[in-house]
Amino acid sequence: MKISENCYKLENTANPISPNVFCADPTGVEYNGRLYIYGTNDHQEYEAVGDDGKNGYAHIKSIVMLSTDDMVNWEYHGFIDVAKIAPWIVNSWAPSVTSRVEADGKTHFYLYFSNSGCGVGVLTAEHPLGPWSDPLGKPLIYQNMPGLENCPAPFDPGVCIDENGTGWLAFGGGTPPDGNTLHTNIPKIVRLGKDMLSFDSDFVPIDAPYFFEASELNYENGTFIYTYSTDWQSRENWNRTDIPAPGTCSMGCMTSKTPLDPESWQFKGGFFLNAGDSGMDWCNNHTHLIEYKGTKYILHHTLHIQERTKTKGGFRCMCVDLLPYTDTEFPVTKATREGVAQTQPLDPYKAHSGAEMFTCADMWYEQISTGKMAVKSLAEGAWTYIKGVDFGNGTEKLLVTAKGTGVIEIRLDDRNAEPLGVIKLANDGFDKIPVVLPTKITGIHNVYFAFSGKDICLERWQAE
Repeated sequence: MKISENCYKLENTANPISPNVFCADPTGVEYNGRLYIYGTNDHQEYEAVGDDGKNGYAHIKSIVMLSTDDMVNWEYHGFIDVAKIAPWIVNSWAPSVTSRVEADGKTHFYLYFSNSGCGVGVLTAEHPLGPWSDPLGKPLIYQNMPGLENCPAPFDPGVCIDENGTGWLAFGGGTPPDGNTLHTNIPKIVRLGKDMLSFDSDFVPIDAPYFFEASELNYENGTFIYTYSTDWQSRENWNRTDIPAPGTCSMGCMTSKTPLDPESWQFKGGFFLNAGDSGMDWCNNHTHLIEYKGTKYILHHTLHIQERTKTKGGFRCMCVDLLPYTDTEFPVTKATREGVAQTQPLDPYKAHSGAEMFTCADMWYEQISTGKMAVKSLAEGAWTYIKGVDFGNGTEKLLVTAKGTGVIEIRLDDRNAEPLGVIKLANDGFDKIPVVLPTKITGIHNVYFAFSGKDICLERWQAE
């Protein structure tokens, strides 16, 4: 078969995270050793307006879910249909997630999201993939609510939980009526109630220089870390000599040990440059700091997947880079195409979803159940690529769950390599198919599954 060249994410760069789903504004949470991330579903807007349309965010009413345990092979879990769960919403953008073990002994997940620019909603679940529910049946935060002043667009939530198990939420957006865009005091922070669905303090302003949007919160060694996107204006009125002005639409950082004291917040400077400063297209900025397996990362988004697609409409892609921050140090860094290294080889002797991959060409997805997807070929020569698979002492057997008419070829280390194994299919429903290879596979390899035609689905695979 002729192998497809329609690969939007290159085989030698770990960014973006998803090779074919437009998504942005990432947040993340670890559960049982796996990192789950969530983001604004730009792809929903793209499907509504097409290649020639622009990303105006108006059609986005869902949140994308992905996960990994090695930081380079990411499994697509589909999306949270927020409009179905919470039909009162206008939109669902820019989620922020946290988790906590509750009195029932279970881990509960709290996912806060922007209800367009007019407020914040919250979903809850007992698993990072759901099912999700809307416990309030209404917004948690809304414009002009009692006690909320000087916050024209109370959106872009950022949540964290401190060492005592107390939840905190930051949010805000908009421009003040007096035009003082250096010190707006628009972003707010509030202590959440024990139920994570109410408030246990007043809304307190944060004096974040050149504040624009994209609030996030982290808690590190007794210190609250507030990050946000600065605006697009010039920095001519910057009047400090001890810290340089943050870059245009860069991420700024502030810290406090007593977050409800407005005077306690200290500006630490700009720390993550706009994608435009990395030689990519300029775009808005939204990040999340996260530690996973002892390494500190920054989740962010760019527009660079558009470089190889038919659209130039401003559809974003989530990325990850290293950022070795502490509670006192925030090194200035920027977006890269290269991304991060694999934390450990993938274990093929565990079952893996067909939707877990490094990159692909001419592939999409078919939902199996909540949070569970299969990959589905869109054309002859479609393929998926799984990076760094360690077969150890070797195997000659695979077990594949697939459906369709045609073949799936197994190739090693090069998408154009000769097939090592061939899986023949002629079934409308998913079948478990044992595959005996003519040659034992040993050691670490990159694995390609190549599809001979359209509408062939791979749900699962495993070495035996």
